[in-house]
Amino acid sequence: MHPVTNIASVLKAEISRVARKEARAELESLKKASTQYRTAIAQLRRDVADLQKQLKLAEREKKAASRAGAAATDETPRRFSATRLAAHRAKLGLSAAAYGKLVGMSGATIYLWEQGKSRPNPDQLKRLAAARALSRREALEQVGE
Repeated sequence: MHPVTNIASVLKAEISRVARKEARAELESLKKASTQYRTAIAQLRRDVADLQKQLKLAEREKKAASRAGAAATDETPRRFSATRLAAHRAKLGLSAAAYGKLVGMSGATIYLWEQGKSRPNPDQLKRLAAARALSRREALEQVGE
């Protein structure tokens, strides 16, 4: 065997060994970084899922609040029932004139509404809704009976 060939093969083998060692060290650091990134990505996905749940809950609460707010500000259309009006007036124990005084109308108007011969306008419906929110004691105090 020729001495130059021997040096070349030894040099080649040494270069391969050093390259494998360097590649292994680099690969280990990449594996560690990859594991850390996967863990971070998994945590971020969990965080996103939690935030989406919170967003859905907040949207539901907002819708409920807007519905409640609309009802509180009387933006929703009110329905009118003559029999319910008569029943509420009877429940409070008020005459048509006294109930009319409570809602800012005449007794004759209340009577006509109860008979179904006329209907209240939207502003009058708001006043009727406010009267329905009163207890018997509060209604009697307001009327002065």
